[in-house]
Amino acid sequence: MKTLEIGIASYDQMKARTLAIARGEHTPAKGEPKVWFTSIESFAKLLSEHNRHLLELIARERPRSLTELADLAGRSKSNLSRTLKTMSRYGLVELRSGERGKLVPRVPYDQVRLDVSLTGTGSGPSDAIGTRQAMR
Repeated sequence: MKTLEIGIASYDQMKARTLAIARGEHTPAKGEPKVWFTSIESFAKLLSEHNRHLLELIARERPRSLTELADLAGRSKSNLSRTLKTMSRYGLVELRSGERGKLVPRVPYDQVRLDVSLTGTGSGPSDAIGTRQAMR
């Protein structure tokens, strides 16, 4: 089973983490989230019931094009294309080139795991580097 690790962090926390990685001050740990959202609401919107159904449909039917998926899902191709491009930015969908340049959607993960701090410590992207930076 393949799981996508997702975290919630502010824009500033994500920026600090990215800069720390670039400077060699932070190495992402195994199991650390690979994808970050700025809020639980934005995560929930992307993984709405409607979109989870779409992911299930792609995994089950393995459509050979966006046109085929649009027919299966009963959605317009333009709407579907926007949704899938957003999902692909977060790694939830892969859009590969198929026959004659057609985009073929695939779902690379079986599940997602959301890492959320309830106390403000312990799961944000800068937690591992925050203490070090505060000591400077």
